[in-house]
Amino acid sequence: MRARPPKERADAARNREKVLAAAARLFAEKGVEAVSMDAIAAAAEVGKGTLFRRFGDKSGLAVALLDTRERDLQQRILSGPPPLGPGAPARDRLAAFVAAYLGYLFDHLDLVRMSETASPGARYRIGAYRFWHRHVSILLAESRPGMDADVLSHVLLAAVGAEAAGVLRDEYGRDRAIDGITALALAVVNPP
Repeated sequence: MRARPPKERADAARNREKVLAAAARLFAEKGVEAVSMDAIAAAAEVGKGTLFRRFGDKSGLAVALLDTRERDLQQRILSGPPPLGPGAPARDRLAAFVAAYLGYLFDHLDLVRMSETASPGARYRIGAYRFWHRHVSILLAESRPGMDADVLSHVLLAAVGAEAAGVLRDEYGRDRAIDGITALALAVVNPP
């Protein structure tokens, strides 16, 4: 039997929301790199200690800001309409996932980049990454039984990492980056 996590105090919940709102506003106005934790604390009208205890650093804040957006995408994968959601062939779901994930990534590139590169291996410790990996592994295994879907899932997800996908977008444009990465994914499930 699991113990329930402790309920968040009302003042702590209010402070968390104030910090997230202030950070989102400042990041949108000035860019993630240009905003300090001190500026976020001042805009949220909380002490720096409160901010650092709750989020640790800017990468922890980025993860918290991305959480709702990631959960939305995860929900659409689990129960949304096909082809992203259940009911479509694995190949179509994989293409839909790549497009949906890259849309999410490009809309929040600076935050995702910060969350993925905060420390060596940070990307792989984020719970959302484990979800993406498992989803892609299942689709790959369903598409081509016998392949090492777990390893190939990491390889495909490397192409949608913030650094790599960001370079592709900057060099070739959003649509061409999405098309190229989707082609890579489909080549894995249906090799020439």
